[in-house]
Amino acid sequence: MSINLYPDTVHSAQLGEPSYYPEIDDACDEIYKATKGFGTDEKAIIATLGSKDCKERFLIAFRYKEKYGKELYDLMKKENSGDFGILTQLLALPIPEAEAKIIRIATKGFGTKEKLLYSVICGRSNEEIEILKKAYFQRYNKDLSILVSSELSGDIKKLAMCCLQGIEEKYDPTYHTESKAREDAEKFYKAGQGKWGTDEATLFEIICKAPPKYLKLINDAYVNKYEVNLEYALKKELSGKAESAAIFHLNMKLSPYKTMAEHIKSTCAMMGTDELGLSCAILRYQSVLPQVMMEHTAQFGKTLQERFRDELLTRRLHVSFRGTEREEDDVAVYK
Repeated sequence: MSINLYPDTVHSAQLGEPSYYPEIDDACDEIYKATKGFGTDEKAIIATLGSKDCKERFLIAFRYKEKYGKELYDLMKKENSGDFGILTQLLALPIPEAEAKIIRIATKGFGTKEKLLYSVICGRSNEEIEILKKAYFQRYNKDLSILVSSELSGDIKKLAMCCLQGIEEKYDPTYHTESKAREDAEKFYKAGQGKWGTDEATLFEIICKAPPKYLKLINDAYVNKYEVNLEYALKKELSGKAESAAIFHLNMKLSPYKTMAEHIKSTCAMMGTDELGLSCAILRYQSVLPQVMMEHTAQFGKTLQERFRDELLTRRLHVSFRGTEREEDDVAVYK
């Protein structure tokens, strides 16, 4: 199964009401106090929401409405504006709804932010795709597949629609054998490098249906027979955002933590930092951030904290995300 990014609390909440703890009520009370009366105590909001992990923020978002009769997201939208407002709105939502909001941002206005969009929907488990589609419909009263179909075109649309179908197979060692992997590797070759013209639908179907462990077998079989890997083949057959999205999807299955580390780095590349992309990535990857941090250090020779200090030195908002290995590490998110 592809890696899950949502905490267990999110998955279990689909089956019933979440459980609460005294510290969740305390956090709700702190937020209420910070926004009561004239002006907003931004430091208190940062201290309360920024210091919580995604499980706790998930519970806070539910509990705040129960206690005070108001959606926490609506409160943050009313009380805060600009970049800070966008970040607090995302922090105030359960992670599936935050991702739905990110998709909304990626598809609203002039032009579609393809990278922001495909980073959310590619390489996801079937279960989380279904949770995400449900969250989007409940929040915006629109089918996510219909939205994506209307916003994208060409090869990237084919891939995105394949991802949203949630067709990844459950790994079965008696079915997903080395022999079958060789067959699928040959099928992949005939649809791409071995064909005059590319059958993108077949390429996407193979990388979407194959569970990670089996996809590794296909990749090994492809290397053994054709002396290049699946990523190389995709680079040869695709271009532009479709190429980037397909490789992202492939590598989220083959080496997810490395891929997340590379994605974070890409938001800090070239001319200036993609603040929105960086913020969304850190927010979304928080449940697995310790593993991503280790991979980032191994790949790039610097810690995430060092990268953020280099890239975001002038930014005034530093959210201390829990789930990292050292509590004192600050993760810079938005100015």
